[in-house]
Amino acid sequence: MAITTDKPAIVQSDRSILLETDGPAFEDARDCLAGFAELVKSPEHIHTYRITPLSLWNAAAAGLTSQSVLKGLEAISKYEIPQNIVAEIEDNMSRYGRLKLYRGDDDQLVLESDDSMLIMELLNQPSLQEYVTGSPDMKRIFVSAADRGNVKCALIKLGFPVEDLAGYVEGTPFDIKARKTCRSGKPFGLRKYQRESVDAFYAGGSNRGGSGVVVLPCGAGKTVVAIGAICTVKAHTLVLTTNTVALRQWKQELLDKTDVKEEDIGEYSGDSKEIRPITLATYQVLTYRKTKDSEFVHFSLFDKGRWGLVVYDEVHLLPAPVFRATASLQTRRRLGLTATLVREDAREDDVFSLIGPKKYDVPWKVLEKQGWIAQALCTEVRVAMPHEARYEYAIATKRAKFRIASTNPSKIRVAEILVNRHREENVLIIGQFLDQLKVLAKHFKAPIITGRTATGERERLYKAFREGKEKLLIVSKVANFAIDLPDASVAIQVSGTFGSRQEEAQRLGRILRPKSDSTVVAHFYSLVSRETCDQDFSVKRQLFLTEQGYRYEIISEDEL
Repeated sequence: MAITTDKPAIVQSDRSILLETDGPAFEDARDCLAGFAELVKSPEHIHTYRITPLSLWNAAAAGLTSQSVLKGLEAISKYEIPQNIVAEIEDNMSRYGRLKLYRGDDDQLVLESDDSMLIMELLNQPSLQEYVTGSPDMKRIFVSAADRGNVKCALIKLGFPVEDLAGYVEGTPFDIKARKTCRSGKPFGLRKYQRESVDAFYAGGSNRGGSGVVVLPCGAGKTVVAIGAICTVKAHTLVLTTNTVALRQWKQELLDKTDVKEEDIGEYSGDSKEIRPITLATYQVLTYRKTKDSEFVHFSLFDKGRWGLVVYDEVHLLPAPVFRATASLQTRRRLGLTATLVREDAREDDVFSLIGPKKYDVPWKVLEKQGWIAQALCTEVRVAMPHEARYEYAIATKRAKFRIASTNPSKIRVAEILVNRHREENVLIIGQFLDQLKVLAKHFKAPIITGRTATGERERLYKAFREGKEKLLIVSKVANFAIDLPDASVAIQVSGTFGSRQEEAQRLGRILRPKSDSTVVAHFYSLVSRETCDQDFSVKRQLFLTEQGYRYEIISEDEL
């Protein structure tokens, strides 16, 4: 078997790929694998990727072919690719599009395939039978139009992701145009990758476009991509956001960058219930119900407007009830925005089926090199626990150990060293536990933002931070999502959520927006209690940073 020593990857028959990080071909190989494989672990010298059916279906939906994937693997692999991997890549990628869903006569949906045996197999699947209304031949299955989303979910769990060509209602027309000059006076236009994102999503208005996910780093302008899509679709639009502060930032972006009038933008939140041509709603208000077993009070919003487009901000956070509602929204164009497709509940296949496949993705480091997001250095600082806390940790239950390690009081001393080091910069201290954050706020005499902070007060503090009037903010996980803090250049993470990769994406994103001074390097510090479960969970969070191409330095507090 031929061996090529200058190639950095080893493709193994168990679907894993080992990638050496030290050679000159590492970055090209990493970018190649990002298109069709998932990163599993990333210690210093060897990263492990895994090829999965979903990663291959996303690749196929994004336009890659099995031939291009295999060609990419051959270009980076030391050894010949195992034959079973070749077969699996060809088989899985051929499955996307083998079943097509389109609209037939009498508004009936038709599942069609040239493979009569596949049609016969599906007709005998219990999970599909409740949706089938007929089968006139061994090439077609009729299904209820109301069950379009349910059918797609059932099919992907059977291993056959359907290509949905059933089209969309156009929605109520709404003429909206992007400005060439923002109301703030800055020139405005979509960057090349933003325009490509919109084009990949819309696909010229054909039935092959109109639903899918755009994956871009925080700070790369996902909101601008949505604005491009809204101005392209030109119809009434529903935008779903993570919280009221994010909702109002969306409103400001729309007013600044398009010709929309303020009275044409509605806020549908805990404070207001307006339905306008562009309606901005929060996930919280949509999932509100009076009791655990009662109906969701505001789900009627999905039907109150004749929406031509629904935008899901931070789609990786989509609550389960909104997934269920989205199953009945398949006639509307749907755009998901996210920095990572990783979901902690492993429902990535539901995102694929109900929102749509990945349409566009750019590696974070590529945009960093092009100057669109800030350069970032990621450092884990391992902090010793004081004797008393160490004793408490040793005798604690498994659940209590996490909190004790996360709230290690020695982290305050280390945070103080870092705050003093970056005293001329805008610094965020981010954490999970409110008691810990309150102690930090008192120690630094700094303002604190938590879930209990009133929306008006949050907006005032964020504004003061952006304007440099506040140089240090203590923030809970409410600041993880969709908050525009373009001048934050340092983040100090004192505690997190059980090694969440999606949380790491959002927290890093708080400091990645381009700086007014392009020479400024952003710093992302994670304070981790040494030899505890806090350190164990940090390994999982590190995965996301390494996946995006960041070098992750680990030091002790003595090295600061």
